[in-house]
Amino acid sequence: MNRILRNFDYSLFAVYLLLCLFGLIMIYSASMVWSVNIYNDEPTRFYRKQIISLAIAIPAFLAASIIPYRHYRNKKFLYATVGVMFALLIIVKFIGFGDSVGAKSWIALGKLGNIQPTEVAKIAFIIYFSGVFANKFYAGTLDEIKTTIVPTFSILSISLILVILEPDFGATMILFLIAVSVIAASGMKWKNYMKISAFFAVLGVGLGLLLWIKWDDVMTGSRVGRILAFTDPFEYMQGSGLQIVNGYIAIGAGGLKGVGLGNSIQKLGYLPEPHTDVIMAVISEEMGLLGTTIVLGGLFFIVMKAFIVALRTKDAHARMLAAGVGSLIAIQTLVNLGGLTGLIPLTGVTLPFISYGGTSVVFLSIALGILMNVTMFVKYEKTK
Repeated sequence: MNRILRNFDYSLFAVYLLLCLFGLIMIYSASMVWSVNIYNDEPTRFYRKQIISLAIAIPAFLAASIIPYRHYRNKKFLYATVGVMFALLIIVKFIGFGDSVGAKSWIALGKLGNIQPTEVAKIAFIIYFSGVFANKFYAGTLDEIKTTIVPTFSILSISLILVILEPDFGATMILFLIAVSVIAASGMKWKNYMKISAFFAVLGVGLGLLLWIKWDDVMTGSRVGRILAFTDPFEYMQGSGLQIVNGYIAIGAGGLKGVGLGNSIQKLGYLPEPHTDVIMAVISEEMGLLGTTIVLGGLFFIVMKAFIVALRTKDAHARMLAAGVGSLIAIQTLVNLGGLTGLIPLTGVTLPFISYGGTSVVFLSIALGILMNVTMFVKYEKTK
């Protein structure tokens, strides 16, 4: 225990808590009117649910931080991780819900709430790919096509197909980029990257063909509307562009100082679901530059911490885990803010630790706990 306390990264933990608590405050502020007007519930509806999620997430973070990361290389554990991921991604296709927002992405667990399989898949990807590639690295077989690349890339292909059939394009892109980041940190020889690129090209063609076959099922009216809104949100501001345009108005109204906590105008019904993927618009309106600096500064700190740890460690498994966690948070942040600012179509991806979402905050906390354990190992490694 003394070793844990001595090597614990208190700055990382403090930033994590700051983001979670700041997000909780902003979820309450952003959702109170929506809770009353849309759900005919108390203003604290989403606030209460997020508190419950954090009551699970913070202990999960601490538990993951003290479990030695080397256990994630255990073959039985890796098989179980992939098995659970596949089971959830298949089950959601049959009993999932979420058609109202364009994708069957959630599984109802009764009084326990809901679970989003794609959030589980994100951490499963980091654990599986880093564990498998680390085992191959230590065995000296990392660059073998048949024993390393074919099996892992088959898992990748099946997973992406299942996610795109929900359909969830945002999660598909994030999962793909997580796999790429872990591969980039694996230490694989450069000559194999050409073969991997060829595989990705074939996979892209295959997913494109699947999209063409399932066009009517995948490209629903709401999804087509998001693409049209991306091209010109003001042209479609009475429909699919409403969220983007009102997001712009909220950001512009906040300016440098903001209009004050709780005083957002756009959350009063102009900005749909303001506590979810567009919560940064409410933060910008109410808290101005200070609020956006807290969020972006905290997320930047975590990402840079992950990449610095990945560069400093001599252990291949630690390097891949750190790179995977850092890439997950960086990519998800960029996708979220890219949709809000109109750089890419809105995808419904949450802003890490800030947006409302139980499964998201719990599994991101587990991912950060794994990063904490890797950080502790690197710190201990340096002292020795």
